[in-house]
Amino acid sequence: MDPDSELIVATAVTAGNAGDASAAAELLADDLPDQTKTKPSDAQGEQPQGEEPCAGDREQPAETVAERPSNACQPADSEREPSTRRLSVYGDSAYGAGELVNTLEDADAEVNCKVQPPVAPGGRFSKDAFKIDLKAGTVSCPAGNTVTLKATGDGQLAQFGQACAGCPLAERCTTATGGRTVYIGPYEQQLAAARARQRDPAWKADYTATRPKVERKISHLMRRRHGGRRARVRGQPKVAADFALLAGALNLARLAVLGLTAQHRGGRSKAPNRGADGPYQGPPAAPGRLKRRRAAPTPPAPHPRALLPPATPAPSSAPTTPV
Repeated sequence: MDPDSELIVATAVTAGNAGDASAAAELLADDLPDQTKTKPSDAQGEQPQGEEPCAGDREQPAETVAERPSNACQPADSEREPSTRRLSVYGDSAYGAGELVNTLEDADAEVNCKVQPPVAPGGRFSKDAFKIDLKAGTVSCPAGNTVTLKATGDGQLAQFGQACAGCPLAERCTTATGGRTVYIGPYEQQLAAARARQRDPAWKADYTATRPKVERKISHLMRRRHGGRRARVRGQPKVAADFALLAGALNLARLAVLGLTAQHRGGRSKAPNRGADGPYQGPPAAPGRLKRRRAAPTPPAPHPRALLPPATPAPSSAPTTPV
């Protein structure tokens, strides 16, 4: 979702038992650069094989090179990629996985995904209480004991073993008979840097101001009338299509709130009709069309018989006898 316009820009549907961060690569496919398109020959300035050099790169006489414009081999304006701002990605602790944080840092994106702090059972010393030196390959405990990291699987492991036997801080560190062990994952450096950024007050203020917009949009999707809480069809492709249709409907409602209700031939949307104080005042009235009051209903016309004069009795032809 775009936090500025609050429009849904991408949707993804995953299995119910998959992590939330597993869909991040699909959601950010249009924003993150494609590493497969970068060739070593391009990075070193060499001309790829099978392509002819630009006309401006061929050897020419001195007087011709001086007259050549600076943008002789530049792409046209329509072919140039538009300059964009630095990508900023926001997410809750479900998206604070080390793999995603590493992917965003490699793409030079601003990582605003919340990373969970390390915890230990029983309120004992957590991993951040140990001094981890990845360059030297050592880990030092709060009591000052230092051990060497050993490779295990895709990470490293620090085993203190007998150093915990006579340590005065052993009760606050571990209850294991074999001593304390600390696991160092492959993205430990990225996660530690992300936790350090989260302690910045400016980072907290930015995250607090943006996160409610995402929660509000989720509540719009989960409304009972929309049916976003449960899948209405079977099969992941059908569910993804139905959810994308729901997101498009919400975007149309959001565009109406923003006042973008029409499209001109020039390709520009109609600007919202805002008052002096800023709130949306509704669509502007069409010229020459004023709102008129409804006239009072006129009484029905009388029946034609009601317009005739009253009937008079006909004169009698019989003679009258005076009294």
